[in-house]
Amino acid sequence: MPEIKEQFDALQTNVNEFRSKLELMEKGQMSKADFKVFEEKIWPDIQALKSAVSKPATEIKVDHDEKKDSEGKKEYRKCLFEYLKTGHLRLTAKADAYLCERKALVADATGQILITEEVESEIYRALPSLNVIRQYAMVRTIATDRIRRRSLTEVAMGWGKLEIGGTPVETDATPTQAWSYVEDLEGLTKIGKDELMDTDAGLDSILADSFARAKANTEESAFVSGTGHDYQQPEGMLLPASGVTCVPNAAAGAVTFDDILDLMYAVPAQYRRNGSFIIHSGTELMIAKLRETATGGYGAYLWQPSPAIGQPSTIFGRPVINCDAMPQVGDGTLQKVAVFGDLRAGYRILDRMGMTIQRLVELYATAGMVGLLASTRVGGSVVRADALRILQEVA
Repeated sequence: MPEIKEQFDALQTNVNEFRSKLELMEKGQMSKADFKVFEEKIWPDIQALKSAVSKPATEIKVDHDEKKDSEGKKEYRKCLFEYLKTGHLRLTAKADAYLCERKALVADATGQILITEEVESEIYRALPSLNVIRQYAMVRTIATDRIRRRSLTEVAMGWGKLEIGGTPVETDATPTQAWSYVEDLEGLTKIGKDELMDTDAGLDSILADSFARAKANTEESAFVSGTGHDYQQPEGMLLPASGVTCVPNAAAGAVTFDDILDLMYAVPAQYRRNGSFIIHSGTELMIAKLRETATGGYGAYLWQPSPAIGQPSTIFGRPVINCDAMPQVGDGTLQKVAVFGDLRAGYRILDRMGMTIQRLVELYATAGMVGLLASTRVGGSVVRADALRILQEVA
């Protein structure tokens, strides 16, 4: 590229001239004022030439890497769909190189193949609209099977300059060996052999829609009442081991606005500001039916849910999240019927990168079907128990 060569030669000439003038100044043969004038004149040219010379090389490398990565993605996608249709995985050189890079994200079990990034991304994009807990909790993507839970308490701060005798307020840390784990979550769908053979461009959409819905429903239940790592499930918010404090209601089988206020103000102020209520839709209906008592319980309704589509209802200015994985008030047993607090601060969801798919033929051969078994790994746990409170029914 002649233009780049010319720019490089001009840059070299300017740099050599700058060095010679600098030597003259250091030897006392040129005044500092004259050198300053020379420097202000030539230095912008040197910087501009450096930028012009380095930019094309960077762009060429980026374009080359993106083109190589894009080609690998496209070829792997074709190879994956051929595997789903025929059961044979024939990887081209570019597809194999792309797969090797992605394999570092997940342990590849026998017979399980990594799905494409596009399908995986589409599934994760759909999850927040299907799983309300994901909309409000902290979600983190990791490349390992577990991460250590941090043992720091909330940071404490104080006033005063150190140089005039002030001392920093110490934040205590309690050592812990606790871990947050990701657990295996699998889903199976079946598709007719003929339909599978005839499906091409729409196959990725079928997979993404089917598995996103199944994953969202199963996850949501576990984030609420999962029994923990010992039972190969996420740790739910209602699990006693999570450490979240329970607030008793006034009477079993009912919920009042007094109960809701007690729950809300049991949460520390710094978490109450961003707090949300998580309740079953049946419990929300019970709250919506509460009336003024001055007219024998048949007065005006005390609360109206939001009539706007897509906008959550609010109680005392805090959003009400409908989650039918939550226990319902009045089902005949004493339940933990509501959660209030800052979910983003209190609960963390872990997504293990890399989803796999396995083709099952023999199991459904007599029915003319092919099974597609998708496997993913996800975890959840309470990370700040003080950010949440649970409304507990009492006898």
